[in-house]
Amino acid sequence: MFKLFYPCEYVESVFTIDYEKLYNKGYRGLIFDIDNTLVPHGNDSEERVDALFSWLHNLGFQTLLLSNNDEERVKRFLKNISSFYICDAQKPKPENYRKAVEMLDMKKEETVFIGDQVFTDILGANLSGLDSILVRFIGYDTETKIGIRRTVEKLLLKFYSYNKKCQNRLGNIQKRGKSDNAKEEIIL
Repeated sequence: MFKLFYPCEYVESVFTIDYEKLYNKGYRGLIFDIDNTLVPHGNDSEERVDALFSWLHNLGFQTLLLSNNDEERVKRFLKNISSFYICDAQKPKPENYRKAVEMLDMKKEETVFIGDQVFTDILGANLSGLDSILVRFIGYDTETKIGIRRTVEKLLLKFYSYNKKCQNRLGNIQKRGKSDNAKEEIIL
C-alpha cells in the first residue's frame, strides 16, 4: 500500500541529481514541479535554476513544468526559461502527467518526474506509470509550522528508508561532492 507513495529516488535537491547518468540510462524528458522543488513557494526563478534548464536542454533533455498553480504564476516563473508547461494540473490526478508525456513526444519509459511532495507529485507520477524523483522540499529556515500533510509525509519517508528494495531504483542518481551550500552541488 505504501509503495504507491514511494519515489524511485530521494535526493537533496534538483542540483544534486546526476542528469548525465539519467541521460545515459535513456531518459530524455524531465517533468518538474515548481514550488518547493525548484524555488521556495511563490518565488520567481533564480539565475541558477535558469542555468540548470539551459544546461539540461544543451544536454539533450526536453522539459515540462507540471504545476497546480495558475497560468500567470507559471509564466512568471518561465520568464527566462524555455519549456513546455501545464498549469492547473490537478495533481495527483494522472491525466495531466500523461498529457505531459504526450506534449514532450516521449514514451513513459523515457520520462522522469521530479517533485517535492509525496501526496501530489510522487503519487501522481506513480499512478501514471512514470519514474519519479523526490527532492527535499525547499523551505525557509524561519519556518516553524509544518502542516499535517508534511508530518504524515515524514512518517511515510521513514518507512521508505527501511524498504531498501524501493530505493535507488534509477541507479542512485544523486551526485556526491563539495558545493557552495552543504546540501547542494552546483552542476554547472
